[in-house]
Amino acid sequence: MTNRGVDDVTELATRHDAEQAPQGDGTSPTYAWAPAEPEPKKRHLGWWIGVPAGIAVIALVASSLVLIAPGTAVAGVAVGGQTVGAATESIQARLADTTIVLTGDGGGAELTGADLGATVDAQGLADAAFSGHPMWNVTAWNAEPLDAAVQLDVAAAASALRAAAPELYSDPVDASVAFDAEAAEYTVTPAIDGAGVDTEALRSALQQAFAAGQTRVEFDPALAPVAPAITTAIAETTVDELNATIAKAGFYVGKERAVPLKAATVASWMTVTPAEAGFDVAVDQAAIQKVVDGLAKRVNRKAVTATVITDTAGAVLRTDVAGVEGRQLLSSDNIAGRYAEQLAAGDGAYKLEVAKTPFKTTAYARRLEVDLSTQTAYLFQNGKVYNSYAISSGKSGTPTDQGHFRIYAKVALQDMGGPSFGYLTENVPWISYYNGDEAFHGAYWHNNFGHPMSHGCVNMPVSIAKFVYDWAPVGTEVWVHA
Repeated sequence: MTNRGVDDVTELATRHDAEQAPQGDGTSPTYAWAPAEPEPKKRHLGWWIGVPAGIAVIALVASSLVLIAPGTAVAGVAVGGQTVGAATESIQARLADTTIVLTGDGGGAELTGADLGATVDAQGLADAAFSGHPMWNVTAWNAEPLDAAVQLDVAAAASALRAAAPELYSDPVDASVAFDAEAAEYTVTPAIDGAGVDTEALRSALQQAFAAGQTRVEFDPALAPVAPAITTAIAETTVDELNATIAKAGFYVGKERAVPLKAATVASWMTVTPAEAGFDVAVDQAAIQKVVDGLAKRVNRKAVTATVITDTAGAVLRTDVAGVEGRQLLSSDNIAGRYAEQLAAGDGAYKLEVAKTPFKTTAYARRLEVDLSTQTAYLFQNGKVYNSYAISSGKSGTPTDQGHFRIYAKVALQDMGGPSFGYLTENVPWISYYNGDEAFHGAYWHNNFGHPMSHGCVNMPVSIAKFVYDWAPVGTEVWVHA
C-alpha cells in the first residue's frame, strides 16, 4: 500500500465533489467521507415579532388622519373618535330624538325634534369639527363644544303641535272682499288673527336642550298670534285694484270712452274668490257678449260738420258746433273673450278698432259796422250784409268815437253810469263792450232809434241787442264811421 501524505488526504477530504474513497485492490480499507456541515442559518425572530406592532402603528396613524379628536363635541353631542360621516349622523339623530314635553295647557303632549321638523347643518358642523379638531393634532383634543344653530320647519312644527295639543290653537279668519252695490265699489272685511304655540320660543327651548346635551326637556308653551293666509293688507290691495278696474271700465275709441260701463255691471261679470295668500278673479264672458252684441249701434256714427265763427283774417273766435269724426266698428269678433282676460288681469279699458271719417268745418267770418251818418248798424258775414238795424248813437255833447275796434267783453245785465257820469241807468241788458265804456246794448227807456240818444254807446232795441250779444263773439271786429 502506498502511503499518502497529509496534504493529499486533506485535499481529498475537502473537495466538494468527494463522496467516497477510491476502490483499492481489495486489500486496502475503504473510507467514507461525511459531507461538509452547512453553516448555521441566521435567526430573524425579532423582525417577525415587530411586524404586527408596525401594522398597528400605521393603522393608528392612518385613522388619526380621518377621525375627529377625542373630547370634541358639537353642542351636546360627543363626536370624538368618529369620522365626519358618523358624526353627521350622530348630530342629526340626537336632535331628531330630543323630546319636548308640553307642560301647562299643553297637557303633557310629547313631540320629538323629528316631529317638529328640527334640523341643523349636521354635515357642515361635522366638517368643522374635523377641520378644527383632527385626531392627529393632540393640541386640538378636548376642545370647547361647537355651537349648533337649530332650525324648525315652521309649517311642520305648527301642524304637529296642533295635532298634539289642539286646545292651544284658535283659527285665524281670512280677510274678504265684496262689492257694495250702494257705494258702487268693492270693500274689505278685515282679517282676524288666530293664536297658537310660539314656534320661535319652542325653537329656543330646543336649541338650549340640544346645546346642553339634554334628550328630554319640558316646555310651557307661550302663545303667539297666527296670521291668516289672506291678511287685511292683501285684501286692501286687491280692492284698490278692483276699484281702479271698474272705475275705468268701458269700450274706448282712442282716449274717448265711447261706451262707458257702470261699476255694478262690471262687478256682476266678475267673481272674486279667495286663493292661496290672495284672490282669484273669474270673468263671465257670456255676460260680456250681451253688451258686445250692441256695440256697433252705440259706437257707429256719422261725421258732424264743425261750425266756427272767425274774424275777417280767419282766426277762430268761437266754435258754435264742435266737429265730430265719423266712425264704424270694424269687427266685434272675440271682443268678449279678450275683454274677459283684460278684466281678470285688472285692465278695464278696452280699445276698439274702428274706421274713422274726418269731419268738415264751416266757418263764418263776422264783423260789425256802425254808420253814424245813417244811424244804422250792419252785420256782415263772409263779406256780405247779414242784417242791419237802426241804432241810436251818442248825442252831440257825448258823441260816439269813430275807428276800428274789437268786442273785448260782455255783460248780460249791468247798471251803467254813476255819480262821475252824472247819470245812472239801472239794469242795462245785453252789453257788448268794444271801446272803453262804449258798447252795444239794449235800451228799454226809449224807442227813438235812428236818432242820436245816448251818452256815447250804441243803443239798440233789447231784442236786437240780445241778437248781437249772441251773434258776435269776443274778438269780433267793429268799425264805427260817419
